[in-house]
Amino acid sequence: MSVAIWSRREATSRAALEFVRQCLPLLEAEGLLGGRSAAELSDLVEVCSSLESAVKGASYVQENYPEDMETKRAIYATLDAACAPETIIASSASALPASAFTEALAGRGRCIVAHPVNPPYLIPATEVVPAPWTTQESVKKTCEILSDAGQVPVVMSREIDGFVVNRLQGALLNEAFRLVGEGYVGIEDIDVAIKNGLALRWSFMGPFETIDLNAPGGVRDYVSRYDGLYNNLLSQMQGKSQWLGDVLDRIEASRRAQLPLDAHVERQAWRDRRLMALAAHKMEDDERIGR
Repeated sequence: MSVAIWSRREATSRAALEFVRQCLPLLEAEGLLGGRSAAELSDLVEVCSSLESAVKGASYVQENYPEDMETKRAIYATLDAACAPETIIASSASALPASAFTEALAGRGRCIVAHPVNPPYLIPATEVVPAPWTTQESVKKTCEILSDAGQVPVVMSREIDGFVVNRLQGALLNEAFRLVGEGYVGIEDIDVAIKNGLALRWSFMGPFETIDLNAPGGVRDYVSRYDGLYNNLLSQMQGKSQWLGDVLDRIEASRRAQLPLDAHVERQAWRDRRLMALAAHKMEDDERIGR
């Protein structure tokens, strides 16, 4: 697809384009460009000097402004006026529902949240969250465009703060902070429990399929076996755990001991290379073993 980039700061747009150009050869080497070349795809991306020129003739606009209500309202008012009536205007908002900043717009029916998971170019899941007034045609068109771009839509029926991914992630983080804060386990061991435990299954199947396969009689059998256990656990897990103060000091100290801030960017690049390799592995196994 042809892509136009615009930012209030031209340096940001240029940095984004440079990032794309740096990543494409790595993706090509892993076989993740669908048989296209890095050079060919690089030519499809351009930086524009104005918002109006960037959205001119666009089928789909992805807004990536900060998670601030007034900022969202302002940019959406500008986009609604600048875009053609049939253009989808999607927000990368990770928690704010579209209804919070699109209600007053004349073209609100084509406004929607399309929240990607970081880093979006390697993790395909994208939450598609319509406002009450988003048309079904807009939802359908958004999903088609995302799917054509290699993303996998997670389509919500209606809005809720935080959507799906951050609510699930928040529940896990809340309990992780509780277990560390109350002295049950060390910070590094929490990470081990996920990356060498739960995440191995979750890398190719979700929690419902996991429990369905973890009991001889499937999901109903699992619930009949473990409902009492989880009732006991969840009664101890009610409410928000403490994320600030001493527990945050300890977690930060542990993370900085393992990863000094001056090595942060390098480690992010390592993460992305590992995700590329994982994506290539999953693609190969989808063909070899099946989805």
